[in-house]
Amino acid sequence: MPAFVTFGRILFAVLFIYTGAARLFAMQATVDFIAAKVVVPDMIAPYAKQVETATAMTTPQLLAIAVGVLEIIAGVMIALNFGARFFAMLMIIYVAVATFLFYDFWNQVPPDNGKMLLDALKNLSIIGALFMIMGYGRATRPAEAAYGDV
Repeated sequence: MPAFVTFGRILFAVLFIYTGAARLFAMQATVDFIAAKVVVPDMIAPYAKQVETATAMTTPQLLAIAVGVLEIIAGVMIALNFGARFFAMLMIIYVAVATFLFYDFWNQVPPDNGKMLLDALKNLSIIGALFMIMGYGRATRPAEAAYGDV
């Protein structure tokens, strides 16, 4: 059983490693997508301007780099089972926020919201898998009865 869990964890982590790398390699598309959906709140706008000035990059560019790097690092760490619970928790927060910000299917009429609803449900299942990784953890577990075994 542990070999299957390890193999599944590695296959699952490939999703984050690939999407993180894709976000970094297709930076302009990622920046445009973030710029269209994310608005910097007025409360932190002065700080965002300071960071933009210091880095000579826009907030969407900084967010695209941060998201790409987070996905790659979290994917590698989950695949290697090193800090998997922590990185699974980070990815739960990230995927939940991204789903809320980018897949607002509730603002569209039913025939038009099909793809967004499907993407939101996909992200919900990813969150479920991340919760399983958090629940399983790194330590070896004693033999337990399976759900169907009584």
